[in-house]
Amino acid sequence: MKKQKLIIIVGPTSSGKTSLSIAVAKRFNGEVISADSRQVYRGMDLGSGKVTVEEMDDIPHHLLDIADPKDVYTADQFRVDATGAIEDITSRGKVPVIAGGTFFYIDVLLGKISTPQVSPNEALREELEGKDTMELFKILKEKDPRRAETIDQYNKVRLIRALEIVDALGSVPKEIKETPYDTLTIGIDVPKEELHHNIHVRLLERIEQGMIEEVARLHEEGVSWERLEDLGLEYRYVAQYLQEEISKEEMLRILESEIRKFAKRQMTWLKRDKEIRWFKKGDPQILKEIQKFL
Repeated sequence: MKKQKLIIIVGPTSSGKTSLSIAVAKRFNGEVISADSRQVYRGMDLGSGKVTVEEMDDIPHHLLDIADPKDVYTADQFRVDATGAIEDITSRGKVPVIAGGTFFYIDVLLGKISTPQVSPNEALREELEGKDTMELFKILKEKDPRRAETIDQYNKVRLIRALEIVDALGSVPKEIKETPYDTLTIGIDVPKEELHHNIHVRLLERIEQGMIEEVARLHEEGVSWERLEDLGLEYRYVAQYLQEEISKEEMLRILESEIRKFAKRQMTWLKRDKEIRWFKKGDPQILKEIQKFL
């Protein structure tokens, strides 16, 4: 049976995945599926760097604003929702273009990583809840260094879940089965200095556009400080600023530094995948490669 073709666009944060995915969708009669663990949540726009209606340029986007930020949306839910979106897009004769920064989600969709069916271990969770994120990360690093390389070391929920899986299975599973899709994965390669500049400019732009006010509104609407902490990066440090735990200057300094570290972790994850075709941003060869693939 012939496999469904998918175009996948990856790269570190602030590398231009969104604009490229829209250009590709316009050129090849496609629609975009967002693979981002925070853009699925309603009301989380500036902090997650969500594409605006204007930026979409009339290209339909899927899996944005589909979950309540008070709830936890999982990789397995993404696999189910993305599979449905792919079927919907292809049924109308269009090309699915997947773009986003949560590469774990993409690997789960492609069958490169399993989502372990490990039931909650309440006794273990209770024991781990008493530890801070530094202690949890240290334990994970000892027990499963591969998972520790890519996890958000300040996300207590994810750290505890990873340790729960390690306790049950020995490590977080990696490879499972052959992918059900025929894929072309385009990676955007941005020089480090340019990437750092993009991160700096983008952060200041989002602050100016109202990112602090967005986090304050989410809290007023019932998203707890603890949940905002778990949502990571922008939501974590803006929440700390709003609680007067850090100054605005500290927030900006720490946040920029942590986004840079996040981009480095993203590249660590991506560099393992030898199937990614890397191109410089704006390289006209990208569209030629996609044309040949389709």
